[in-house]
Amino acid sequence: MTNVQIFGVKNSHATRAAERFFKERRVQIQMVDLKQKPMSPGEIKRFIDRFGLQGLLDTEGKAYVDGGFKYLKMSDTEWLAKIERNPALLRVPLVRMGNRISIGQDEEAWKAMLG
Repeated sequence: MTNVQIFGVKNSHATRAAERFFKERRVQIQMVDLKQKPMSPGEIKRFIDRFGLQGLLDTEGKAYVDGGFKYLKMSDTEWLAKIERNPALLRVPLVRMGNRISIGQDEEAWKAMLG
């Protein structure tokens, strides 16, 4: 069976929900805590290619709102640097199983991954 990578932060409700979802189905997971280890450029590019950079951002999250990012105009390179320093800007979890990926708490996508 393929293992699932979950990129998230430990104190995130959505990340814990993803862990629980896959563990309940006895799927081996590899948890990557983004506060401990940032995503590799190649890994984040995979998600950006599919969902777009703006799709990765948690525009309703505390880090985004408190940081005043709604009113800032930044290049993709600047956004990537901000995300690397502050993973709370991302809609977590970012889940990957083989070539299938999902963003946020999306049980339908997770079920499709297990198909």
